[in-house]
Amino acid sequence: MKNLIHRREQRKVVGDKNAIIVRQFEHSDNPEVLRIFQDGLHEMIPDTAFRALKYHPESMSLYVIMTLVCLIATKSWCLTALVPIAVLCARYYYSRQIALGYLEIAKRTDMGDIEGCYMNTPDCCLWVAVQGDRVIGVVAAVSHLSGDGAVELKRMAVDRSCRRRGVGELLGQKVLEFASARGNPSVVLGTTSYSPAAHKLYQKLGFRCNGVTNGYTVPGARRLVLEWVFYWVRHHHYHLDMPKAKTNTHGQH
Repeated sequence: MKNLIHRREQRKVVGDKNAIIVRQFEHSDNPEVLRIFQDGLHEMIPDTAFRALKYHPESMSLYVIMTLVCLIATKSWCLTALVPIAVLCARYYYSRQIALGYLEIAKRTDMGDIEGCYMNTPDCCLWVAVQGDRVIGVVAAVSHLSGDGAVELKRMAVDRSCRRRGVGELLGQKVLEFASARGNPSVVLGTTSYSPAAHKLYQKLGFRCNGVTNGYTVPGARRLVLEWVFYWVRHHHYHLDMPKAKTNTHGQH
């Protein structure tokens, strides 16, 4: 069945080289998939280091206290002025360290064996968005660990040069189609992104945020005190209930 769908998707390419299609992952896609995934993680570094600050008043308060302590201890405005710069540098450093640690874990697990983790079981799949011969986006679906039959949307990433073309929406819809075809009751996802565009995309697809974990421990973090001081993120939990199959008067679906 997967091969039949794949052939149909491939036929859509003919006649329009600018068309964006979503098809199943092929072995030859691996380098571009890893590049897009890695670029997306690198974008998360300034996102969590700088943009996240306004969402964490507790961190801002801590940094203000650090600045005041420096002023009282040194009585030097020049040295005190360096504290905010040092804080931003530290936030960038630890955001980078954790992102790179997470990347290494991903390469040793699912992103290092995409075919084995996603393509050799009916419970999982990974798709790529393609324009012409170029891979411009990726998304995956797996059975959620909760065991309630939910599907988890994972590894969503779009090439930076191809944003705002509806690529993310096409990828998300493919996961919803996968869940609908399998009769899964819901689709879930989690994100630590602070980018408004990412949250607008999930909401456009029909997801609703049903919880936030403040101080989420990202895989790759070492749980050091300095990491806790300079890396503090929120993990947003999104949920979408799939439409239930209608039953006719004879009790048949």
